[in-house]
Amino acid sequence: MIPKIKKTDTRSSFFIALLSALLFLPFKGIKPAGIMFISIFILLSAISLLKKTKVIDVIKAIRIPKIERFRTFSVPAMLILFMTFPLILKDYYIDVLIMSGIYILLALGLNIIVGFTGLLNLGFAAFYAIGAYTYAIFNTKVGLGFWASLPISASFAAIAGLLLAIPALRLRGDYLAIVTLGFGEIVRLILNNWDSLTNGPNGITGIARPLFAGFSLAQLKYYYYLVFIIVIFSIVIIRRIELSRIGRAWIAIKENEIAASSMGINTTKYKLYAFTFGTFWAGIAGILFSAKMQFVSPESFTFMESILILSMIILGGIGNTYGAIIGAFILVILPEVLREVQLYRMLILGIGLVFLMIFRPQGILGGAKGVYFRG
Repeated sequence: MIPKIKKTDTRSSFFIALLSALLFLPFKGIKPAGIMFISIFILLSAISLLKKTKVIDVIKAIRIPKIERFRTFSVPAMLILFMTFPLILKDYYIDVLIMSGIYILLALGLNIIVGFTGLLNLGFAAFYAIGAYTYAIFNTKVGLGFWASLPISASFAAIAGLLLAIPALRLRGDYLAIVTLGFGEIVRLILNNWDSLTNGPNGITGIARPLFAGFSLAQLKYYYYLVFIIVIFSIVIIRRIELSRIGRAWIAIKENEIAASSMGINTTKYKLYAFTFGTFWAGIAGILFSAKMQFVSPESFTFMESILILSMIILGGIGNTYGAIIGAFILVILPEVLREVQLYRMLILGIGLVFLMIFRPQGILGGAKGVYFRG
């Protein structure tokens, strides 16, 4: 017996296909938009039909063997692969990978606040900016080097996160989000208008690349290794924190704050920890960005930058460390892959994200419990 598709399923498929076609219409005209509408409608109808059959159940029943050796050998293999990239890739691709590493740090930091603890932060780019500008100012005005500035920049961002969290954590939900959004705009406006310190909208130039044992890391391939090592250490540290008592407390607060409080967890203290730890990694990402570009300006730290970082952890799966990494990697790499279709790349990316949120709202790795994801 052929299963029937409900009218609600057909209606949903129709409207999604129509919306996609209307978005595409101004760029390509009626005929391509019509073809796109028909293709998407047929695809969504087929998916709805498959859901009514046993095909999906059969696919779900197929389980990947939980072989510990997979993790044992795959992780070193991936590390070796990433270590060889600078030897075989052109500078353009190395540059993209460096930016991927910086955004991975940002996604990991925001994932601590939003993913582990459930505190919505819409101004995360402000802490990214604090880290970047701290190094830029100390390096160009004081002459302080990269390695001395690294802990200072990260600490400044963490202190800013702590100072914001102390009054802001009295608020919850949307109100907390509005406060963080406002803080992000305040920081950007200060950077844009404090000409004597930040050079205003013109930004700060002449920022030095780091030195290691007297050897300059100015070449992209050497700078790639620096970012790569910092990212690996950050993943290990954040993963350890996630599996520690602090990480369990964060997750308990996210799941049910009242229940966590009744179990003796000091929710305010652990929320402060989350803001401080999360913004610390934003500061590290900021100094890496500043040293790489050798130039910073307020335009690099707008509200849309905060939304981009938030999109990364939503795409990968909120609360999943590996999901944040994958989400950051995709949202940095994919626009570069679509650069050949410059006019349509953001449209294609947007439609792809809409489809993902419809069919897998928990993100790519949301809810993953496999052997690869255990501590």
